[in-house]
Amino acid sequence: MVLKLLFCGTVHTLLAKGFPHSQRSLRFSWYWSSQLIQLQKLLVLPLRLLGVAKLLVLFFSILERSTKIDPDDSEAEPVESLRGEIELRHVDFAYPSRPDVPVFKDLNLRIRAGQSQALVGASGCGKSSVISLIERFYDPIAGKVMIDGKDIRRLNLKSLRLKIGLVQQEPALFASSIFDNIAYGKDGATEAEVIEAARAANVHGFVSALPDGYETPVGERGVSAVRGSKTKNRNSQAVLKDPAILLLDEATSALDAESECVLQEALDRLMRGRTTVLVAHRLSTIRGVDSIGVVQDGRIVEQGSHSELVSRPDGAYFRLLQLQHHHI
Repeated sequence: MVLKLLFCGTVHTLLAKGFPHSQRSLRFSWYWSSQLIQLQKLLVLPLRLLGVAKLLVLFFSILERSTKIDPDDSEAEPVESLRGEIELRHVDFAYPSRPDVPVFKDLNLRIRAGQSQALVGASGCGKSSVISLIERFYDPIAGKVMIDGKDIRRLNLKSLRLKIGLVQQEPALFASSIFDNIAYGKDGATEAEVIEAARAANVHGFVSALPDGYETPVGERGVSAVRGSKTKNRNSQAVLKDPAILLLDEATSALDAESECVLQEALDRLMRGRTTVLVAHRLSTIRGVDSIGVVQDGRIVEQGSHSELVSRPDGAYFRLLQLQHHHI
């Protein structure tokens, strides 16, 4: 671009000084102008290649980066079965990218096997971080995360995660069929198992109404999923997996009231008989859980059932409830 501007400026100067303004001179200027454009493209190409090379170096450096958490440590204890008791004991935690910003300071939380535990609090208080620690996406700086009385750092992570189901706010869909996406929840799942899981997650009717049914492509190049269907698909995976521990990270917060009601029914069925940890934004969705914990300043500051907590007008949960009613 710089060369082109210099050339055009030179031609303009020569014409202004009386350079023969003939047809030949114009052809001459346009010819060299086109040649300079081609030269400019040739000069830009190496710069683009240099940018691609830098991206490739970054890409392979990420692939070769070793993780401190080995998901398939052969020396770790394999997990054959779980009762589902969870305990976070004196946990201190901060994300590796922000080590100077503490998330938890001496956090203590115990969830009995088969019970449901909701976590509420202001945005950024660390509710989802509890789920990240249970899944062992990260390790605490101090303290322990224990399942069935065992520090999860001693357990084989790959086998542990097979016993845990996770439903997130924005679940991902693979660029494959609906059937394959649901079947991803369990190795070797049969067609009957996939359909039964879809029924339990309230997604069978929606899928059956599609022209290609369970063979409908979804994901990056497939059909656009309607509101709530991504989460229903993820619920179907969780049903198929039949986990001992179920983690729900704001699974209904992005839905409208009607979709939330339908999805909540499926989640209630999925929670029965399982240890469940729910991160909730809408407090109306957690009134029936066994226990609610309010996360504040890196700790659980209040815990109890909905009826117990609403009877404390000076409590943290009651204030959250009042704030949410005010915004509604």
